[in-house]
Amino acid sequence: MSWTVKKIRESKGKTPLATITAYDAITARMADEAGVALILVGDSLGTTALGLETTVPVTMAVMLHHTTAVRRSVKNAIVVADMPFLSYQINDDDAIRNAGRLLQEAGADAVKLEGGTIRAGLIRRMVDNGIPVMAHLGVLPQSVKASGYAAKGRIEDEIKKLKEDAVAVAEAGAFSTVLECITPDLAAELTALSAVPTIGIGSGNACDGQIIVIADLLGMIEGPVPKFVRKYAEFAQTGKAAILSYIADVQSRAYPDESHTYK
Repeated sequence: MSWTVKKIRESKGKTPLATITAYDAITARMADEAGVALILVGDSLGTTALGLETTVPVTMAVMLHHTTAVRRSVKNAIVVADMPFLSYQINDDDAIRNAGRLLQEAGADAVKLEGGTIRAGLIRRMVDNGIPVMAHLGVLPQSVKASGYAAKGRIEDEIKKLKEDAVAVAEAGAFSTVLECITPDLAAELTALSAVPTIGIGSGNACDGQIIVIADLLGMIEGPVPKFVRKYAEFAQTGKAAILSYIADVQSRAYPDESHTYK
């Protein structure tokens, strides 16, 4: 099945969407061939793939590079590119230009940006100019230095604001909304309030879909993981074991053998 922005929007209230965050052609191909509906090229690649402490240093050049790589291998899922820090906060004209580059140069089907009511006007302008937008509420990694990583929805003012935000971004034309680390009860309320699908990460199972970083899902990184992560494999352990076997075979001259040698 080939997914489109329209199909994502129309999935509201139906079978929950399984979506993935990926940053390269190899893992994106795996996710696409498995049948995920949407692949997000997240600016989380800064911390996951590039070894940075936050997503803030990620630039447009980096996002264009990784989105292009993902686009090359994806045939059925829609590809959404994260707009990095300062690519949309300065002014709307720059934001539309940068979003357009992610579609025109990198082949993304849509872009994602963080923020609620404050971004509604920009979302509306982008959608009016033919740029599909995924919204993002709750924990906002690009603003983590100001707001932190603590789960959202535990105080009344925050709850009220998130409800306003969920309605505002949907009314502005966003085709879906990521809810990151929002308490499950509130995430369920936001899902009921939102006219478009909500995609949860650390926000309980009442959302219209879920998203997880493929490196977390596959267990590609050893060590502690966020509470909301479930590892479905242990690639790090398997990979290291394979490398140790390779080292041993090279040192013993068992590799390459005759079957791996040209005649």
